[in-house]
Amino acid sequence: MRAADQSAGMRLARWSAALIILGVGAAAFRLSFSTLEDLARLARMPADDAWLFPLIVDGTILLATFGLLVCAHHQAERRFFLGVLVVGSLVSVAGNSVHAVAAGQPLPGWAAALVAAVAPISLLVDTHGLALLFRVAARQRAQTHTEPESVPVAEPEPVSPAEPEPASEPVAVPAPEPAPTSTPAPVAVPAPVLPVSSSRSPRPTQTMLPIAVPVGSV
Repeated sequence: MRAADQSAGMRLARWSAALIILGVGAAAFRLSFSTLEDLARLARMPADDAWLFPLIVDGTILLATFGLLVCAHHQAERRFFLGVLVVGSLVSVAGNSVHAVAAGQPLPGWAAALVAAVAPISLLVDTHGLALLFRVAARQRAQTHTEPESVPVAEPEPVSPAEPEPASEPVAVPAPEPAPTSTPAPVAVPAPVLPVSSSRSPRPTQTMLPIAVPVGSV
């Protein structure tokens, strides 16, 4: 089967289920409405106002259902509406069952008292449920106003490479003074002797002849 045929089949199934639920819900509401209306007459309520009894019961059930949807994220309020839905459903089921057992006979005093107590109790419950719905709506509005608006974040500018810092000028540090040392005493250097030039010519040296000296004569 192609994907288009499967999609068309799914849509047909969903619409069929929705129509069936609507039909069954309307029939169940109509039957329960008639039964509870007759039960109110058997509980010795005014005949002209007996049709209000099923509206009270079924209306409370609808309010609890819508409250569960609205308070899906609020646990305290959700628990309250869940309890109201359970109790309202039990009252509707019990009323239909009591009507079948009564078989058109007036209800005993205790049963008639219970049926008569449903109206004021439903009024208190529905009023409190309405106040809870208003409180949840106010809380959601407050959260919406307190949420910060989205502010566009500016893209960071490209960072230029850091310029090298100028080299600091060298600081002249005075050299440490040398420790005083003992200075050696000066040594007298003799002055060089220069040859004395004589203007006169040197005397000629005569050559000595050897003289023989007789030994005996000494």
